[in-house]
Amino acid sequence: MNKTVKIIIALIVCLAVGYSASMVTRPSVESWYPTIEKPIFNPPNWIFMPVWTMLYIFMAIAAALVWDKINEQTEKVKKALLFFLIQLILNAIWSYLFFGLKNPLLALIEIILLWLMIYETYLKFIKINKISGYLLIPYLAWVGFATVLNASIWWLNK
Repeated sequence: MNKTVKIIIALIVCLAVGYSASMVTRPSVESWYPTIEKPIFNPPNWIFMPVWTMLYIFMAIAAALVWDKINEQTEKVKKALLFFLIQLILNAIWSYLFFGLKNPLLALIEIILLWLMIYETYLKFIKINKISGYLLIPYLAWVGFATVLNASIWWLNK
């Protein structure tokens, strides 16, 4: 399988995860989310979709670049992709906890685990392919910001 096919498969998987998370997010953004207290640095709702789309694209390319090294570094690549899949699952779960269950505290605990797993994935990716590691930096930064935002929302609404 060539690199382009791997990128396409990774894009389909990552964007499907993002889409599934958006299905639980959208109804709450229209009903519950406007009714809760948010910090002054809360971004406008319209910013989330383009940012997350870009991040899912970066994640997919990063994963495909690592996957492309499977024949050269089989065990390292398998372990790195396992971490990637775990963080991707955690990424989707956060939306269900925060927007589906409307539970900012549980979502806060989970997003901290998510950030740690993204960081571990970054450490594994950068050893296999530098560009793949660099592609995860915006994701780490955004989830770091989202963690602060999540914590603030929990604090303001407890």
